[in-house]
Amino acid sequence: MRLFKKKKNVHLPDFWHDYEEAFNQKLPDNINEIRFVVLDTETTGFDYENDRILSIGALSLKNSTIIVSESFEVYLDQYFYHAANVEIHGILRDERKNCISELEAIQQFLKFLRNSVIVAHHAGFDMKMLNCALERYGLPKLQNKVLDTSYLYKKTLIYSPLLTRKEQYSLDELAEKFDIAKKDRHTALGDSYITAIAFLKIIEKLKKKSKFSLKKLMR
Repeated sequence: MRLFKKKKNVHLPDFWHDYEEAFNQKLPDNINEIRFVVLDTETTGFDYENDRILSIGALSLKNSTIIVSESFEVYLDQYFYHAANVEIHGILRDERKNCISELEAIQQFLKFLRNSVIVAHHAGFDMKMLNCALERYGLPKLQNKVLDTSYLYKKTLIYSPLLTRKEQYSLDELAEKFDIAKKDRHTALGDSYITAIAFLKIIEKLKKKSKFSLKKLMR
């Protein structure tokens, strides 16, 4: 089995080239035909250099429907661990889960992700953590288009000089706004599900605005 092949004088693993090749297929113009991957990461903390990803959860969404048969969840071997954060994510160092290496998690995730549009809440954090993981293995950054539900939600609001505009909206606030159950909050897959439902609610609101399109959505 070939582990690496040469491309443009840069040696990268075959699984990365398979991921890159998915982008040869252009995204559909019709938003109902686009595959979105709604993701969340649970991490040991918020330090991009010193903290690590504990788990990745993701759901596939297309034509305003969550594709239940296309979900993704992995737990990573924990070499970095902050006991104080267990109260948030609930993942213990010695908990008996089927943990895999960071590199194996990356391979599996890229295969699931392909050229889909990424959706995440406060997406900048998840993308930075994922890109830092890629960088540790000499891999480029993710190439997918990214949508942030925190930012998109602000687009649905009607602004008034009498109302205070918030810079950030938490996932809990969106869950309460759209009456989404928070049973599995602070698990990667559970938060992906809440984000997916919130995203669908947001899109329905945005579709009512004039000249709605993916191009405008991506701005």
